[in-house]
Amino acid sequence: MTETPESKRQQEIQRVLIITLIANLAVAAAKVIVGLLTASLAMVADGFHSSLDATSNIIGLASTAIAARPPDADHPYGHRRFETLASMMIGGMLILTAWELIKSSVNRFLEGATTPHIGAVNFIVMILTLLINLGVSFYERRAGKRLRSEILVADAAQTRSDVLVSTTVLASLVGVKLGAEWIDAAAALVVVGLIGLTAWRIVWQSAGVLVDRAALDADAVSQIVEQVPGVRRVVRVRSRGPSDDIHLDLDVQVAAPTTAEHSDTIAREIRARLRKRFEGLKDIRVYFLPSRSEPPDYALIARAEADALGLGVHEVIPTTKDDGLTLEMHVEVQPELSVGEAHHIVTDFEERLQRALPQLARVVTHIEPAHTCEDTPLLYDSDAHELAHSAFEIARRLYPDRGWHDLDIRAEADGGFALSMHCHVADEMPLEEAHRLAEEVETQIKASLPAIHRVTIHTEPLHED
Repeated sequence: MTETPESKRQQEIQRVLIITLIANLAVAAAKVIVGLLTASLAMVADGFHSSLDATSNIIGLASTAIAARPPDADHPYGHRRFETLASMMIGGMLILTAWELIKSSVNRFLEGATTPHIGAVNFIVMILTLLINLGVSFYERRAGKRLRSEILVADAAQTRSDVLVSTTVLASLVGVKLGAEWIDAAAALVVVGLIGLTAWRIVWQSAGVLVDRAALDADAVSQIVEQVPGVRRVVRVRSRGPSDDIHLDLDVQVAAPTTAEHSDTIAREIRARLRKRFEGLKDIRVYFLPSRSEPPDYALIARAEADALGLGVHEVIPTTKDDGLTLEMHVEVQPELSVGEAHHIVTDFEERLQRALPQLARVVTHIEPAHTCEDTPLLYDSDAHELAHSAFEIARRLYPDRGWHDLDIRAEADGGFALSMHCHVADEMPLEEAHRLAEEVETQIKASLPAIHRVTIHTEPLHED
């Protein structure tokens, strides 16, 4: 069975946790044993703190195994929240550690205790465990960032608190050795503050994920989405989840007659732009709402009505005359239809347009057969080659400095040919002027070469990127 990237990620996380667990158990045992033998409260407290580190590793191993499971009927959004829950439990354990240290320190101050017997073994154990904690913290944090794992980053933060705690304990050992016995309990109180700060950060971050705090800035998301063509306005943005498993819901307003196919294209572009800008996006759901307040988009309305009848339309040209609005367009129908059948379907389409646009006075439709790749095989016989050469010469004669290229000729279902070619125009040329140039060449070719039924001229900027 092939391993998925997510399963490999979870295996790496578990491997890091196992290595950290072994290190924490060794550190905890050394501190507790030496602390008990020498009556050092600070060392014993630090040892129990390290034992809680090992417990958190075990919790992490269990939670990541659950978090790796794919979505199911009971957890349709997956199981990643278990990892967040485990991070919060680690924070809770840190708070418990702080509380236990407070009680022990207060008791030492109020009741007094046996004077700690600090020797070389205390310093050796603390220095060695300090070095181990430094190495573990660096290793785990780097792995957490690389794997984008909350549990590893949280556990590395806890291990860093061990480094601070061990440093404080070392200082207290020096103080006790110099005769300031009270400093052992005071050091434990300093440890409490360090642990409490780390616990607060972990709990706050994990709680934010569990209560669905926004994972992304809504304004930043809206700014990107509203730049996508076809989007009128972003109505609502909702995001949640950890940084590497963000779920995003968008309510987007588009023109009312936008078709399902057009909506799907808009949604794909929205997802592509957001994933390029934000890392960690796991799921992006786009919901479309109709906008009816803007002026009507006649081409979009015509395509929507055509889609309902299985027709295709292109070159939709609206004009306003004395008698009102006129729409002229090309309508593509199935090529196997008879003239009468095609006319009947297109008449139905025109009537639908009249109902959708009450202000529409006239519809002018040019019926033509729809084409597929199978209908238009590429030909290279002598007739096609001669026609293409003649068409190319006509274009060069009309506009010799346009860099004509990429000529293509294909057979049509009606026995004629379809021809296309490209030319260069100045970057600053108005689009309308470029369109007139293309129309002139198309008209001259069809007039001079009747076997060519369809001509398409593509105008390109001279310095196209």
